[in-house]
Amino acid sequence: MKVLKTLIMICLFMFSFSSIADIVTETKQQAEQGNALAQAQMGAMYQLGRNGVEKDAQQSAAWMLKAANQGLVEAQVFMAALYDRGLGVKQSVKVATQWYEKAAAQKHGTALAILGRNEVAKGSIAFDYKTMRLRAAKQIPVEYSKRFLRQKL
Repeated sequence: MKVLKTLIMICLFMFSFSSIADIVTETKQQAEQGNALAQAQMGAMYQLGRNGVEKDAQQSAAWMLKAANQGLVEAQVFMAALYDRGLGVKQSVKVATQWYEKAAAQKHGTALAILGRNEVAKGSIAFDYKTMRLRAAKQIPVEYSKRFLRQKL
């Protein structure tokens, strides 16, 4: 009985490994063909070290930049966070702000909040946008990566 269970587990493992490899191959192929969501998903895989892809901040940034340059708003916010923290790119608050500005121009709520342009905060108690921005820059790469990976191509 133990031998049968072991064989079943090995087969399931091989099937699941094959399926993961197929997902990565398909995603990469679509990303190379210019699919912005696939590019973001590749960036997310490298960011988190998922689907058999090892963590690589520079590869994550390179793929996410392609998606951001195509106007994928979440990828723009992701790039802003990478530049704020210097993850896979040279740290630059100026470049980060430029990416937040692009996302804010598309009415992205997080970008508007980080830039201090959300209507809700106007007229309310004083708010420390710098602290919020730093906190957001730590959370965005992980949270947005998870969001990208949940989306279907």
